[in-house]
Amino acid sequence: MKKKVFVIGLGLIGASLCLAIKGSAITLYGWDHSEETREIAEKTQLVDQVVTGIEAASQMDVIILAVPVQVSLEYLNCLATLPLKETVLVSDTGSTKATIMALAKQLPFDFIGGHPMAGSHKSGVKAGNPYLFEEAYYIVTDDCQSERTEELIALLRPTRAKFVRLTAKDHDEIVGVLSHLPHIVASGLVQISEKLNQKYPRASQLAAGGFRDITRIASSDPQMWTDILMTNQEMMIQLMEDWQVAMESLKQELIDKNQSAIQEFFVQAKQTRDQLPRKKQGAIPAFYDLYVDIPDIAGAVAKVTNVLSQANLSIINLSIQETREDIFGVLELSFKNQADLLKGQKLIEAEKFHCWIRS
Repeated sequence: MKKKVFVIGLGLIGASLCLAIKGSAITLYGWDHSEETREIAEKTQLVDQVVTGIEAASQMDVIILAVPVQVSLEYLNCLATLPLKETVLVSDTGSTKATIMALAKQLPFDFIGGHPMAGSHKSGVKAGNPYLFEEAYYIVTDDCQSERTEELIALLRPTRAKFVRLTAKDHDEIVGVLSHLPHIVASGLVQISEKLNQKYPRASQLAAGGFRDITRIASSDPQMWTDILMTNQEMMIQLMEDWQVAMESLKQELIDKNQSAIQEFFVQAKQTRDQLPRKKQGAIPAFYDLYVDIPDIAGAVAKVTNVLSQANLSIINLSIQETREDIFGVLELSFKNQADLLKGQKLIEAEKFHCWIRS
């Protein structure tokens, strides 16, 4: 008898999971609070059946909550009131784990936390991608010491993710440093730059290069990041305090004109950064961007995009940065993965365009 798997939440993560695990071995069911999303899921046959409500969970063998953490908490409390199968296994895809694992210890069913560390420039059910999790880390938190962790991993194996087991506390501290704090810092830098833009209108044009790159993650969904901080509150307060201590220390070295200490600050940062793996999926999804100098010649942009189209290379984002005076602009192309990026670079260079990848 086929296992019945129920995915609640059919946005980017939920839809991508469905596309990855759907197959003859299971019967896949789906539901989303958005009527429009449900209609799209049914029209595109994202799942075997779109159900009418969360109550359908009573018939399921596995339930995966692909929604924000605070919504997952509400749904878990709802599931606890339903007559679920005694053998049901429930998981989630939330970006923080301590809060949800604390609740899980009180639930009348088996729960294993999950966090696929993957994302996209796009969102919603239409952005679903069966390869979204390929080679990405998929964190599994089993604080309840369930014997069914391998069962969940086996179900998710078609995602081709790399599974890592962590406690909820370790998970939240790691992603807090490597993902959550950088989002706060990036957003803070953007807010400071906005004040600068009001004083110097031309500043926004100058910010189109490196500044735009290092603050790119500030474009993430504000509601999602509010949810993340509220469910990782204690850890984030501690990390923000640690960051402030580090900045105050550097500030004092600058006041004291301690040149050697300031240089050592940058030396240590460079050494650590240079040792990081290149283009590996991590806490923040890698960006596969290629930059192309576009001369002021009619049809130059079309020539670049056409050569990529003929090679069936998909571009997930395209923009022009007007930051150079001697050329028309810099064309920024974002690819799905490293392989497409390198192939695209080779094709474009063959057309005599200068292009480069920022490390």
